[in-house]
Amino acid sequence: MFAVIKTGGKQYRVAANDVITVEKLEAAAGAVIDLSEVLMVGSDAGVQVGAPTLAGVTVKAEVVAHPRGPRLIIFKKKRRKHYRRRNGHRQDLTQLRITEISLNGK
Repeated sequence: MFAVIKTGGKQYRVAANDVITVEKLEAAAGAVIDLSEVLMVGSDAGVQVGAPTLAGVTVKAEVVAHPRGPRLIIFKKKRRKHYRRRNGHRQDLTQLRITEISLNGK
């Protein structure tokens, strides 16, 4: 069984025991959270597609860690104008381990 969830403005295809990296969520490491924005669920019986989300379907996930993304360097330059700007960015992330996909409380 798999599900397509939406968190942080992005969509992820997940199954049980998957580990995914999403944008930072406010939860402590080791906490169990419910992801209720489920867009689609697929199983042996078929596929259920929400409009836009499925009611009563939740995905439970355990917060594994809060790592940081890779360092990105933003460099701007205008030639012959002596204009150079250097900036950096590291995104805060959350690693989730999907524990179960529950359909209507089952």
